[in-house]
Amino acid sequence: MSPLKRSYTIIGTGAVGGFYGSCLQRAGFEVHFLVHNDYEHVRQHGLVIESKEGDFTLPNVYAYRDVQEIPTTDVIVIALKATQNHLLAHLLPPLVKDDSVILVLQNGLGVEEEIAQMVGNKNIIGGLCFLCSNKIGPGHIRHIDYKAITLAKYAEGYQACGTAEQMVHLSDDFQEANIPIILFEDLWIARWKKLVWNIPYNGLSVVLNATTQELMANINSRNLVEQLMKEVLFGAQTPNRSIPKIFIQEMLDHTEKMEPYRTSMKIDYDEHRPMEVEAILGNPLRSARDRGIELPQVSMLYQELKFLNARNTQDRRK
Repeated sequence: MSPLKRSYTIIGTGAVGGFYGSCLQRAGFEVHFLVHNDYEHVRQHGLVIESKEGDFTLPNVYAYRDVQEIPTTDVIVIALKATQNHLLAHLLPPLVKDDSVILVLQNGLGVEEEIAQMVGNKNIIGGLCFLCSNKIGPGHIRHIDYKAITLAKYAEGYQACGTAEQMVHLSDDFQEANIPIILFEDLWIARWKKLVWNIPYNGLSVVLNATTQELMANINSRNLVEQLMKEVLFGAQTPNRSIPKIFIQEMLDHTEKMEPYRTSMKIDYDEHRPMEVEAILGNPLRSARDRGIELPQVSMLYQELKFLNARNTQDRRK
């Protein structure tokens, strides 16, 4: 590895962290993977990526199941599901140094704020992944479509803070790994833009038991998607910030062209795992209410998902 290249630690070697970390390693970066259930398999066999852009295998990777064993790296990538963020109070302190960059590749709203409370307001960058990718077996990830990441720096209270130097460095690395990057000056708007897609498609995919393709193919479900998108746009607005209405059509067009996709929330539901209901719906609802904005359709979807989530995880414990 060139001494000029940054080194990476991936916390969460699943559909997101496993894919992006593998792309970085293939491009010649030093990458260390924190692995949970798949540790023995990944240590012995590495990682396998199936992709429409070409399959590849990394037979040898730096795999760990204990953060204390991971050497100091320049960038710490958080790619756990937000439902596992309670683990970060234990995982992050041994890894974070004064000059560490923390890249948060998670869904939802408020996740950077939660991490800043654990480690201080250090160099925290939010990463919004437009990625269709599933983990289909131990150390085995299937990349279905898209892969771009929007980067924006976190500042207290989600104030817009421009393009930070660390964002440019990360952009250079990921683009070297053939990952398209968009640099954004306002993490608040970037997060709400992702919610315009995540709230309707993740939520309705569970409630209606449907793929993205099925949601788009039926006029009634498509109308529901669009109504929810409009409400999310309403929830995003502040006195000096908003998302243009044309963004809704852009998301609809993107999804229409997408390969049929079972969302991450639907996969979690089908496998009786906790869903990211609070990060994706609960936190935005509370944020909107704090600003005097009510989102009745999002609220209804949130209550439905809370019920399904509780029943589904309870069924697994029986």
